[in-house]
Amino acid sequence: MSQDSLSEQQERRDFFISYAGQDKPWAEWIAAQLDTAGYTFFFQAWDFRPGSNFVVEMDQATKLADRTLLVLSAAYLASGFAFSEWAAAFRQDPTGVYRQILPVRIESCKVEGLLRAVVYIDLVDLEEPEARERLLAGVHTGRAKPVSVVFPGKHLSRALFPGDLPTT
Repeated sequence: MSQDSLSEQQERRDFFISYAGQDKPWAEWIAAQLDTAGYTFFFQAWDFRPGSNFVVEMDQATKLADRTLLVLSAAYLASGFAFSEWAAAFRQDPTGVYRQILPVRIESCKVEGLLRAVVYIDLVDLEEPEARERLLAGVHTGRAKPVSVVFPGKHLSRALFPGDLPTT
């Protein structure tokens, strides 16, 4: 291996994409969206090449990624390998202050245990444009403040606050 490719592998990246094998199409779609948006990441299907040591590659990815993005499904939750991948990030950020664990839910599944408390990006039942928008908004590290907010009383004689029922 050349020195250039070795140093490239050892550079920090924004994400490590952790997924179960059967969710590879979703993981690949997520990787493509992140790539287009300019994020860097470790992605097993694209980065772990023949002849490399899988365990070493996983270890490097979990150490050098700022955040671990989980492609959350029933298969993922049942996977022992997936558990070890997100547990490494959880150990570094147990309170979630740095958002090192970033679940992206791709199907309805029951999240239990420690992951239950971690807020996820929900892509379930969305069309592609909305899923892309929600994914990229969710991975963004800044506030989720919208550019503008629609006045809730536009067609009403008085402004309603969210949760109020109309009087008519």
